[in-house]
Amino acid sequence: MVRVGWLIGVQEGRHRYDPKAVWTEAEEKRIVRKIDKRICTFACLMFFALQLDRGNIGQALSDNMLGDLGISTNDYNTGQTIFYLSFLFAELPSQLISKKLGPDNWIPIQMICWSIVACCQAKLDGKGSFFATRCLLGLIEGGFIPDVILYLSYFYKTKELPIRLSFFWTAYMGTNIVAAFMAFGILRLRGVHGLEGWRWLFALEGALTALIGLFSWVYLPPSPTETASWFRGKDGWFTEREEVIMVNRILRDDPSKGDMHNRQGLTPRLLWNALKDYDLWPIYLIGLTWAIPAAPMGAYLTLTLRSMGFDTFKTNLLTIPASSLFILLLITMTYLSEKLPWGRLNWGIFSQLWGLGPLIALTIIGADTPKWGRYAAVILLVGHPYPHAIQVALTSRNAGSVRTRTVGSALYNMFVQASNIIASNIYREDDKPLYRRGNKVLIGIAVFNIALYQATKMWYWWRNKKRDEIWGKMSHEEKVHYLKTTKDEGNKRLDFRFSY
Repeated sequence: MVRVGWLIGVQEGRHRYDPKAVWTEAEEKRIVRKIDKRICTFACLMFFALQLDRGNIGQALSDNMLGDLGISTNDYNTGQTIFYLSFLFAELPSQLISKKLGPDNWIPIQMICWSIVACCQAKLDGKGSFFATRCLLGLIEGGFIPDVILYLSYFYKTKELPIRLSFFWTAYMGTNIVAAFMAFGILRLRGVHGLEGWRWLFALEGALTALIGLFSWVYLPPSPTETASWFRGKDGWFTEREEVIMVNRILRDDPSKGDMHNRQGLTPRLLWNALKDYDLWPIYLIGLTWAIPAAPMGAYLTLTLRSMGFDTFKTNLLTIPASSLFILLLITMTYLSEKLPWGRLNWGIFSQLWGLGPLIALTIIGADTPKWGRYAAVILLVGHPYPHAIQVALTSRNAGSVRTRTVGSALYNMFVQASNIIASNIYREDDKPLYRRGNKVLIGIAVFNIALYQATKMWYWWRNKKRDEIWGKMSHEEKVHYLKTTKDEGNKRLDFRFSY
């Protein structure tokens, strides 16, 4: 408790810090439900806005966007590569800006800006404008996901975060379901005022997300103890008693959350210390490759369904089963990861094993295979178990401090975006429509991923074992002295244990 008392001096909730505070389990559950209603639900709405503008290109493809613009699938791959490169390079700068301005200010700015660009896609006239808007969307949207994750960590304890992140990514796939129905209607506007249906899609959905961005400007509070405003009410969302519970339960769960203010920027020295934290690099390497096996088919889903003979409108509706399966597996797997004594990284291995089945089937089947058999394999692949929420929470847990958690979340997502760049170039024009060569490459990557997950588990097991040996040899007095005087921080402390 000595350490928490020192840290609270720079945390925005210090006026609610009380080391003697006690509360009942029922009180805490009631507050968590209130946070879910006020914060988590709106975070999901914001992610809906992100995915609507980021993912509606899939619906646009089903309406012959490439043909209307006179570009090929290889050009489409290049555009996606530009988008993910821009997204990647924006991740860390966005996190630094968010840490300085506060997520409650920076996130609405991002949302409004990308919505404007999304609307401008209605005026695309060829390859150059397609590449330009892909670049701008990536630059503006980059960093949004770790920004929101950092924001959620102000309100939730370590064990509460994974399931909330699963809700976050449920909104991601739920958006695809809603977007499919929206596209089913909007794309029928083709010909109205001489415009193609996909142009109406970009314009109308961009306008919708802009409204959500404007609303988030007045809705998001800076922190659990700063919810009072003209819009949220002069008394805020929480009572003084609730704020005391919120601050102290978070700090008792993770004292490192008190070592920085949510508007305290990272200095170059602090940034460098976070970047060289080698204990997080195994998770970053996983981020680089784990999503690749299913990503190409996800990006090519509507194109694949069109090549199987389905029309524009049936194609959009036939994407819904994949999204539904994805959501079911995501919530179930994330929930079980916190309830079962099965290693968290084992869920990543499970996701790779799942993907091998449909990938092997898609490599073997021929053009004469009944389309519904091929469709089933495609849906199983795109609707695969998604361990991303588990791994993001694992990055947060193993960071051990706010500064490392801030940079760590950004770096992990940067590696994930780099994986999208790789995935965007596996299916090529000369390999369509079955993409057998590409699927063989994906099988090899899935097998590699299984080995990488195992190696990461061994690394964290070994690191914990070495610390247990050192800690076990120390006397009680030596442990107390270490805790009071050590300059070790975050996950470099001898009393810190890695989760895996």
